[in-house]
Amino acid sequence: MSDFPQTPETPESIESVVDLNTPETAHIPVTDATEQGSVTATTSVPYLPHVSQRSPWVGRIATVVAAALVGGLAGHFSAPRTTSALTIAQNNAQPAATTMAGGLSIPALVSRVDKTIVGIDVKGSGSEDQGTGMIITPDGLVLTNNHVIAAASQGGTITVTRVGTTKALSATLVGTNPANDVALLRIDNAHNLPAVTFGNSNALLVGDNVVAIGNALGLALGTPTVTSGIVSALGRTVTASSSSSSETLNGMIQTDAAINPGNSGGPLLDAQGDVIGMNTAVAGTLADGTSAQNIGFAIPVATIESLLPKLKAGQSVVTHGAFIGVEISTLTAALQAEYGYTESAGVVVMSVIAGTGAASAGVKQGDLIIAIDGQNVASDQDVSSVVSALRPGDTIHATIMRGTKKVHLDITLGHVPNGF
Repeated sequence: MSDFPQTPETPESIESVVDLNTPETAHIPVTDATEQGSVTATTSVPYLPHVSQRSPWVGRIATVVAAALVGGLAGHFSAPRTTSALTIAQNNAQPAATTMAGGLSIPALVSRVDKTIVGIDVKGSGSEDQGTGMIITPDGLVLTNNHVIAAASQGGTITVTRVGTTKALSATLVGTNPANDVALLRIDNAHNLPAVTFGNSNALLVGDNVVAIGNALGLALGTPTVTSGIVSALGRTVTASSSSSSETLNGMIQTDAAINPGNSGGPLLDAQGDVIGMNTAVAGTLADGTSAQNIGFAIPVATIESLLPKLKAGQSVVTHGAFIGVEISTLTAALQAEYGYTESAGVVVMSVIAGTGAASAGVKQGDLIIAIDGQNVASDQDVSSVVSALRPGDTIHATIMRGTKKVHLDITLGHVPNGF
């Protein structure tokens, strides 16, 4: 996509973007750098944009910087002359750094992980796109978003640039998973590289400190942008769509750390510098012109880890665009206590979208899905895996706990509704 809204901050209620519990829905357009599209949020949002060379962002940045310099110079030269001596107190000590809850300062955290981050440049189908990736093995496996490398999926070139360097290294696409927006690359002829450490995304709490690192706006490969914030919410469902595809991503981490085009595929770090998510989506502007503020989304590493074996084996997941019509979250101890479930595993229906197969079948908010087609489901990823293999028009048999009663429902899958 060629134009992106700036990353916003979380309002008290994010229902307008991605709250599975909200009875009302609002649609928030979001774009990705490959082609124009929108990400809507009912409890949904878009891929975290990567940067396209066709994007006007670079020009806009130059204009803003120039304007700031001109303003500063104008202020300086127009200041009245004075003959009075000017004395300013000066402290030559190292600037104080913000310390994260885990004890590391942000500069120390960045220094610990920056050599594991790469900028990604993709050329293919007549376009050039940029994003971010993270090295996950010493022999050069790199994790990123599928939408970052989509332009090269049918032929093209991928290069990566490590932090602190300017040399572009060739990379090969290993596996793709468009349904979950994850892809795996390998840096050619790589060995003994530093690699990220995965943290425990299942242990995250709302309010935990986080840091986002990425190739924001493609300003300069090898010199990533660092922003910080907190975990604003957990278990969000985000629907990302473009003119050619649409995917629903479940269990997303919401953060107010600034996320911009080019951050796609970069790490969201906890206070120890461990990766707890991959920055993927950002909310933009409502149809009435209201701007969402600091609302970004990351795929939890717990979800990513479950996908890596097939990606490493070179398998690519094909999705047919089937849509159940529910926004879901993996059952946690907190949800179990809130709803009074006696089951220890399953997927909670946070909301049901009107006009969909789930709504027609009688699925209700608060239902606990424990099996689909006789196969137990213990996480939102389990549901996504089943649905991604099916097509609109197919029917699934869902086993649901509703209070103390077991309910069996046949749900006809459909397409993602227009504007969702």
